[in-house]
Amino acid sequence: MEQISYRSAFAKYASLNVLGMLGLSCYILADTYFVSLGLGADGLAALNLAIPVYNFIHGSGLMLGMGASIKYTVCRGQGDQQQADRLFTGAAQLALLLAALFLLAGLFLSGPITAALGADQAVFSMTHTYLRTLLLFSPAFLANDLLLCFVRNDGSPRLAMLAMLGSSFTNVVLDYLFIFPLGMGIFGAVLATGLSPLVSIGILARHWLRPERGFHLVPRAAGRRTAGTILSLGFPSLVAEVSSGVVIIVFNQLLLGLQGNVAVAAYGVVANLSLVVTAIFTGVAQGAQPLLSSAYGHGEEGALKGVLRCGICTVLVLACAIYGGILLLAEPIAGAFNSGHDPNLTALAVDGLRLYFLSAPFSGCNILLASSFAAVERAVPAQLISLLRGLVLVVPTAMLMAALLGITGVWLALPVTEILVAALALVLFRRFGPGRTPERPAAA
Repeated sequence: MEQISYRSAFAKYASLNVLGMLGLSCYILADTYFVSLGLGADGLAALNLAIPVYNFIHGSGLMLGMGASIKYTVCRGQGDQQQADRLFTGAAQLALLLAALFLLAGLFLSGPITAALGADQAVFSMTHTYLRTLLLFSPAFLANDLLLCFVRNDGSPRLAMLAMLGSSFTNVVLDYLFIFPLGMGIFGAVLATGLSPLVSIGILARHWLRPERGFHLVPRAAGRRTAGTILSLGFPSLVAEVSSGVVIIVFNQLLLGLQGNVAVAAYGVVANLSLVVTAIFTGVAQGAQPLLSSAYGHGEEGALKGVLRCGICTVLVLACAIYGGILLLAEPIAGAFNSGHDPNLTALAVDGLRLYFLSAPFSGCNILLASSFAAVERAVPAQLISLLRGLVLVVPTAMLMAALLGITGVWLALPVTEILVAALALVLFRRFGPGRTPERPAAA
């Protein structure tokens, strides 16, 4: 891969994936907005209670898709097409198994799960409807995540981006139609969410119909050892999805104890913007991953290091631009989410935005490095970075800093966590990072 080739390829993959991820994050914001507008506080509470289940389904799909597509790209780089096809077949079989488990949970366990999530009598019915329907649509979510990852790694990032945008646009339109003109309530909201991956799968089918596509279903899947590797490499994606819900719950409880509902509302402003910022960095990381895996599979150390340099420079430039914009526009951003014009909420949100997003450059680098470790089959460093920044370190840090500094400590918990993880990631990179390439394991 020549220097100009990997730079242009990185620009193409990263920009398309950032656009797709931005579309996804905007759909989440629109979904929340329509539910709150059409169904009130109870509808929003039901959505928030059920959303961890969606995070787990989506995270499971990404775990299979990212883990398998990384191994797939490495095998293609090594010229082992037979093993590449077995990997796709094995990932599809694992997706079918998970889909069956989720379907059974939706049919027989949705009530107990709803109760375990804390739904009280006022919102139990809506939460149960939302959660049960999500679980019944789980095969579509899993298939979509798997195909998106494979299509992107098979040289079609533009089609993957169009599928993500098409799915997001469909969800927004159907949300409006089902909730308002048709008056379908919470079922309409979750039906719109459940139908959207079917649109994405339909768009991705264009790649499936191409005779030159690189992945096929074959009679024999990859062995158990390779299946374990798929799950291991994809585990950071699952952690990222699941831990986000846990962190939001913890931050909400801390802020509620410090300054009540107004502080929680202020965190809602910060968390909404955080979705968009994280989507940008994730888009860069997902754009770099196919190129890193391909260079690793081909043994092209120069291209591998070059792609990683492009990624680091890109996230740092974006982080500086993002934080500069937040410093300048913190008050208008807070005002956009403050329909009641509460001055206390605005003041808290402005402080939160300016302190919380000091984490931006470190968050971007940590997301990119975790993805890069996984892309070159370094599962343990990728998992360590993801677990520390997503759950293990951020929760106790938030509790400690809230006790020491109050609400300012809560806002600074993420920057402190990301700085500590970035220091560890740098040590891991020097020891195990791309360019320190050991002998590749034999295909299972």
